[in-house]
Amino acid sequence: MANTTVDPRDQWFSSALGGLVTGSGMWYHGILAGFTRVGGYLGGTWTPSAESDGPGRVGDGSWPALIGRIEAVALRAAAPSTGPERREALLALLEVWADTVFADPTVRIRTGNARADATAVRDERGATIATSWPRDGRCDVLQVWTGDAAPPEFGGPVEWVDAPRGWGDAGQLRRLVETVRARGPMPWVAEAGARLAEATGVSRAASALLLTGNAGGINTLPRMEPDQRRELGLGPAELEAGFDELRRLTETDRLEVCAGTLPDDPAELWEPTGADALAERVGAAWVARFGRTIPVPEETLAVLAELDHATLHTPAAQICGAFLAPADHPLSGVDHDPWLAEGLGGVYCTSEGQGVRWFEEFLKSLSGALPVVYAELPAGDPVRAGLPALLAELRARFDHPGLLLDAGYTARMRDSADRLRALFGDRPYVGPIPLTTATFDDGLTIASIAEPTERHPDPSTRLYFRPAYYADDERSALLREVASGGAYTRDVVDLIRGDWSRRVAERITSDALPPGGYECDPAVAAPETVARVAKALSVDTDAAALYLQLLALERPSDRRVRRWNGWNTARHKRAAAALETAGVVVADKRARAGRGVFLPGDWARATHKSLWPMEVWKARLLGVRVIGDRVWDHHTWHLTLPELFAHAWDVVERGDGPA
Repeated sequence: MANTTVDPRDQWFSSALGGLVTGSGMWYHGILAGFTRVGGYLGGTWTPSAESDGPGRVGDGSWPALIGRIEAVALRAAAPSTGPERREALLALLEVWADTVFADPTVRIRTGNARADATAVRDERGATIATSWPRDGRCDVLQVWTGDAAPPEFGGPVEWVDAPRGWGDAGQLRRLVETVRARGPMPWVAEAGARLAEATGVSRAASALLLTGNAGGINTLPRMEPDQRRELGLGPAELEAGFDELRRLTETDRLEVCAGTLPDDPAELWEPTGADALAERVGAAWVARFGRTIPVPEETLAVLAELDHATLHTPAAQICGAFLAPADHPLSGVDHDPWLAEGLGGVYCTSEGQGVRWFEEFLKSLSGALPVVYAELPAGDPVRAGLPALLAELRARFDHPGLLLDAGYTARMRDSADRLRALFGDRPYVGPIPLTTATFDDGLTIASIAEPTERHPDPSTRLYFRPAYYADDERSALLREVASGGAYTRDVVDLIRGDWSRRVAERITSDALPPGGYECDPAVAAPETVARVAKALSVDTDAAALYLQLLALERPSDRRVRRWNGWNTARHKRAAAALETAGVVVADKRARAGRGVFLPGDWARATHKSLWPMEVWKARLLGVRVIGDRVWDHHTWHLTLPELFAHAWDVVERGDGPA
C-alpha cells in the first residue's frame, strides 16, 4: 500500500531521524499517516479497505528499532539545538506514537524475519505485519498481542525476538510534548556537558551532542544552524569534530545510549537539576556500552580536527586515543588476521568486525596526523608524548604474519592474468573462503584479476601485501615497482618503519624542546640556524625565526605562527615588517594563505581543500608536486624540522633561494 498522504512535516523526517533509522531517502513522504495506520491496524482501531494489503510500510522499515527506545526521539524533540521544523515533525511523531500500542506497556511485542507470504494478518488474538520491503523472498515482521493465545502469523517458522520495553508510555510522551510546546526546548547547561565529557572521556562537542540526542549519523548540511550551534557553545570546526567522533556509532548504539536516560516525569528536564541528572544517566549508559576513554585535551583535539576528512579518514578523537594508549586502543593494540573475499567489483580484504577496515583507515589518517602531532603540538602534550609508543606498537602489528593490507593497483590498473602469473608465480591465494577470481600469491604480494562482467566490462586488478614479509628483498622491490595507484597503505607502512619516524621519536623522547615549546618554532627547535639567519640578514631573532617558517613550513598562516611562537599580533607584525625592510619577503593577499607576507617568486594555488597553496620555490624544497600553477599533493617528510630549517637556509646561503 503506497503512502500517498501529504503532510508538510514529513519532509523533515529524513534529517530529524538521521542516525536513528536507516534508509534516509525513504523518510520524506507518508510518515505520520503511515504510523497512524500501523498503530490503528495493530490496535484494532483502523481497518484497511478491501483492496488494500494492510497498513503499508513506513520509511524503509527500520522504525521497529524505536520500540522501547523512543527516548532518543524525545530527547531530540526537546533539545535546544533542534531546528523548529524538525522539532515540530518529531513532536508530531511522538503524539502519533502515544496513540499506538507501542506506548502501551501491557501489550506484548516481538520482531522477526519471515517469508514474504503476506503483508498483514489480524484477528481477535493480535496482529502481525510486514515492516520492511521483501528481499530474496523474506521480510522483517512485527507481532503484537495481549492475551495468552498465540496471535496469527505468516511466513513461518519465525525466530521471534521480544522488543525491549522502557520509558515512553502514552502519558510520558504526551507530557513531554506538552512541556516543549508550553515552555520551549529544555535549557542547555554547559556544566552538565562538561561533567558528561569528564565521566566518559569524550570531547566537549561529543558530550553536547549526546545530551541533545544527536550522537552522529545526521548527513544533512548544515547539521545545525549557527544559532543552534552557538546555543551549545560550539564553533563550526568543533561541531564537525564532534559529529565525526560519533559517526561510527550504529543506529542501535545511538538508541541504546539514550535508553533509560529520561526521567519518569519528563518535565524534570526543565528543572535546575534536570541537566545534571540527564548527564549522569547518559554517562552511565555510555560507559556501560563503550567503557571510558582517556580524555583528550580540547586544544589538542582542535589542532587535529583542522585536518580535512580527505586527510583524516578516522575521527580525530579516536586518533588521539590511539596516541594516548597505543597498547590498549583497538586501532593500534590489536592484531588482525584478515582474508580475501569476493564482491561485485572483484576481490576485497575483510575481517571479523571490519577490524582491518578501520585499521587501514587509521593508517591512511596517520600520513597526515603524524606530522601534525610531531610538529604542531607542544612538548609535554600527552598525545605528542605518546607518538614513540604508538610507532612501536604499529611496527609490532606490521610484524604479525597474518596481517594482509591493500597495496593498490598495478601501474596499468587493468592487466592480464598471464602477466600477473609471470610477475608473482602460479601459486594461488588460499584462505578461509574459496575464490573463483584468479589470484597469484608469491608469499608477500597477492595479485587478483576479476573476470569482466556486463556491469564491470574491464578486468580489475588488485594487489594486497603482507607487511611482515615486506622489507628490502626482491619480492618487495617487485611490489614497489609494480604497484601504482591506491598504494596509500603501503606508503604509510614505509613511513612508520622508516628513518624519519625513528628520528622524530628520538626528538620527542630526548626532551629536545622545553615544555610548551613547538617544533615549528625555530627559536626553540633550531636556535643555531636562527642565529645564522639573523646575522646574515641583519635582523633580530624574531624576524629570523619567521623567515625560516616562511621558507620551510607548508602552512605558516598568521594564526598558526602566533600559536607556535607565543606571539601577539603586534610582535608578529614587527617581525614581518623587518623582513620586508630586508627585502626577502613581499606583502600581499592571496586566497587561502592566511598570511600577509610571502617569499618572492611564483605562487601555486590549491583548489582542493585538503591541500595548501604555497610558493613554487617552497614546493620544490618540500617535494610537493606542482602542475601548472596548482599544488597536487602534500609535503613528503624526510627531515625533522630542525634539519629542514637548516637545509632551507643552506639552500638560500648558496644562492638558490626564492627570487
